[in-house]
Amino acid sequence: MSHRNAPQTVSLRFSPNRKEDFFATLRKNVDNYFKENQVSKYANHHFAIKTAAMLALYVVPFVLILSGYFSAWMMLFFAFLVGVGKAGIGMCIMHDANHGATSPHKFVNKLLGSSMYLLGASVFTWKIQHNVLHHTYTNVHDMDEDVETKFIIRLSPYAKLKKIHRYQHIYAFLLYSFMTFSMLFKDFVKVFRYTNKNSQFKKKSTNQFKEVAILFSTKITYLFVALVLPMLLLDIAWWQLVIGFCTAHFTTGFILSVIFQMAHVVEGTEHHHIPEDGGNLENSWAVHQLRTTSDFARNNKLLSWYIGGLNFQIEHHLFPHICHVHYKAISEIVKNTAEQFNLPYNDKPTFRSAIMSHLKTLKELGSMQMQPSAA
Repeated sequence: MSHRNAPQTVSLRFSPNRKEDFFATLRKNVDNYFKENQVSKYANHHFAIKTAAMLALYVVPFVLILSGYFSAWMMLFFAFLVGVGKAGIGMCIMHDANHGATSPHKFVNKLLGSSMYLLGASVFTWKIQHNVLHHTYTNVHDMDEDVETKFIIRLSPYAKLKKIHRYQHIYAFLLYSFMTFSMLFKDFVKVFRYTNKNSQFKKKSTNQFKEVAILFSTKITYLFVALVLPMLLLDIAWWQLVIGFCTAHFTTGFILSVIFQMAHVVEGTEHHHIPEDGGNLENSWAVHQLRTTSDFARNNKLLSWYIGGLNFQIEHHLFPHICHVHYKAISEIVKNTAEQFNLPYNDKPTFRSAIMSHLKTLKELGSMQMQPSAA
């Protein structure tokens, strides 16, 4: 049975079960950590330093490109750095802010959340796709758009299997690079879908004209700065400009996609589908997050710093309103509480092991028709 339009029409519920006290206990334990250590759940000076570093990693190479003082090969390298910086902005600045985790002040979160526009993407559509669909219905086929079939990549065992998928573990990483590039166009489809009068995401305060106007204005501004301005200032051929633009986007898309996949499409994470009657999923929300998510490389400080703590994905899914600078500290609390309730705590010890686990999962997904809910 197809549920292609399910995000617009189906209301799923999570089922309380014998583990229902897990999240109440966990939340109490985490709250006690912040109270006992007199630490705010929001950003600190480490976050401020990182914000400046990521913005600089984006802006400085871009300005050096516009200066025209460097060779074509150096400018290509700078374009790569711009891509690295954009990914850093997405993971370290925009992500926390649009979850409301950076500051208790809404205007601060809104301001820093607007850094999403530096990636050429939409804040409005991202909040619905990520905050609402992904964080609520993690790894639920036809609800979580982050694991929907992407062109010829099958990320859910409940998606239709095609012959080409048997090779996806070979070509998937190349296609991951198109993530932010495709967002330049897909956002237009999504903004109309999410603001449609029949959409379950359309709030009374949502003005479709306003959201469409913001989308067009921010996209045009981004494309002017990224494409038109360099063409006006630099003495380069159009194809060189296109190569530089694509290099930056492909770098950003590759980094963001790989980090996400290692948190949800690896061995040990479960996948689910919409019940025929739309009814209840089999677990409570918090238990569902544990079973569908995985941490990786928790002891890799440099990686954790650059990717905004997204290697602590379990902690992020359970506490999206806590700033990522605290994930390492609360991870042991989450792990110990999960063990106390005899619940799984998925953790890949290294970056390499997470990559290999994702590759193995891609290969399995490319050769199976279906698997049980607990995949």
